Amino acid sequence: MQQHRRQPELVEGSLPVFVFPTELAFYADDQASHKQVLTLYNPYEFALKFKVLCTAPSKYAVVDSAGAVKPQCCVDIVIRHRDVRACHYGVIDKFRLQVSEQSQRKALGRKEVIATLLPSTQEPRQQKQQEEKRIKEHLAESVFFEQASFQQESRAASAGPSLLTVFLGLVCVAALMLPTLGELESRVPVYLHLSVNKKLVAAYVLG
Repeated sequence: MQQHRRQPELVEGSLPVFVFPTELAFYADDQASHKQVLTLYNPYEFALKFKVLCTAPSKYAVVDSAGAVKPQCCVDIVIRHRDVRACHYGVIDKFRLQVSEQSQRKALGRKEVIATLLPSTQEPRQQKQQEEKRIKEHLAESVFFEQASFQQESRAASAGPSLLTVFLGLVCVAALMLPTLGELESRVPVYLHLSVNKKLVAAYVLG
């Protein structure tokens, strides 16, 4: 005899709520931005009912602030800012979306969405440009310091020949100045006469 699977009982507030976007930005100088859309997704195999709450309900108009979402479907919630004034610039308001099963009243899950009114659409762009400028300046400084340290190392490496190199050069020059083996008319002792091969080696070392 087969036993029917029972859906596990959901604890209040434990159900993940999927909403996009999670932040709303309204711009005073952009009339089109005064209307924003929140999309609520229901990836579950049972229907959900939802309700939208707001910390400043007098500033916003929410179209269909309550409704239902079929299983594995989504709904769009339209939010309009209806109090665009300078005194509200930068103020952060919050929307809370509560979802529950259609047969129950307790909220199985909730999600908060931040809403902000900004004076101009140019401000975020200017902030982004300033941030990009700072990054470029930082990278340029890093490259400059790397090049400077590399040049210092190169100068240190090529500051001059070492004492060993100078000593070897003097020895080779002296060897070339000594008489060749077989020369009779020389006041230099015979044991200091060098062969042609040894002089060739000295000349090769001098380069």
